[in-house]
Amino acid sequence: MTAVPTCRTASDRDDSGRVSVFLAIAALGILTVVALAFDGAGQLRALQRADNLASEAARAGGQSIDLATAIEGGPKRIDEPQARRAVAEYLAAAGASAHTVSFPVVDGETVVRVQVTVTYERSLLGLAGFDDTVNVTGEATARALTGGP
Repeated sequence: MTAVPTCRTASDRDDSGRVSVFLAIAALGILTVVALAFDGAGQLRALQRADNLASEAARAGGQSIDLATAIEGGPKRIDEPQARRAVAEYLAAAGASAHTVSFPVVDGETVVRVQVTVTYERSLLGLAGFDDTVNVTGEATARALTGGP
């Protein structure tokens, strides 16, 4: 007696487990996209905060003019030590600590340039092995407050 090979049809095959593997891979992909969107938006908010803090701190520094020269009718110049204090006080009140202040000359006028670094703590991507924190930097420049209408 010879053995007759049996042909299995598609309906006879056992498909158990194939759908669960697909769902596991798809769920992992969806979670990755959600994590990228959530932490990406958070990082953009941190960048916007750094830019806003730098703008306001530069504005505070730009209001620190050399009053003695201005009262005598001279040009309105930034009092650099006073501007540094004003920037530091503003940023301390806002809760930001990492910053730099410089006074470059632009078109013959000394301006205040402020760089602020804000740290963003990742929520979801940190769980996936990425760095837990990201530093973002905002920068702004202001010139001396000249008054007027």
